[in-house]
Amino acid sequence: MELATLNDAFRKVGLTPRGAFHPEPDDGVPDVKPGHPTATLVLAGNAGPDMWDAFSACRDPARDLLDDWSRDVLAPLAEAFGGLALYPFQKPHLPFQRWAQKAEPCQASPLGMFIHPDYGLWHGYRGAVALHERLSLPIADKRLSPCETCPGKPCLSTCPVHAFSPSGYDVPACAYHLEGRDGADCMELGCRARRACPEGKAARYQPAQTAFHMTAFLKARRKDGSLS
Repeated sequence: MELATLNDAFRKVGLTPRGAFHPEPDDGVPDVKPGHPTATLVLAGNAGPDMWDAFSACRDPARDLLDDWSRDVLAPLAEAFGGLALYPFQKPHLPFQRWAQKAEPCQASPLGMFIHPDYGLWHGYRGAVALHERLSLPIADKRLSPCETCPGKPCLSTCPVHAFSPSGYDVPACAYHLEGRDGADCMELGCRARRACPEGKAARYQPAQTAFHMTAFLKARRKDGSLS
């Protein structure tokens, strides 16, 4: 099988191909099944409007979980290719950030989110397909992080509550801001610090998708007790 075949299958269900690599023992990639170690891991996710368009066309974003949709589209696809579907939201958690750095030119930004040279901060990972077959892969993309040459790093000075700093991300400050009247801008259009990044503007989320993710963020904070 060729990698392009699997990538085309991702696109047909609304997912964006997010690179692939040949795992090494310390990468923490599960076996496809007992006795069949993973020889190729292929990542899938979102960048641009395709995933949101596919999800919102068949699900109600006010009620349905994006994680459930991800399982519903990726599990049968992986099975059809004789592979195993893996997800960043399954437990115990899998090292998707490490995998992303091996599959694509992604690096941690000053905000903590991963930045991509083409998509900026407007992308994500929805899952991966583990294959026993060792596929032929393109030459690794070794582009550097855009943050290394970004003048002024406006992402760090734009947050209205200064939630981002060299010492880390102040989650409670961010969440309480979103809960208040002054947080409407970030809730409706997306994190102001994220929007300040000059990279990947063409991949920026639609307002409906942004509101969906921000609402999910607040729900998670209430659930884990960081908002009360």
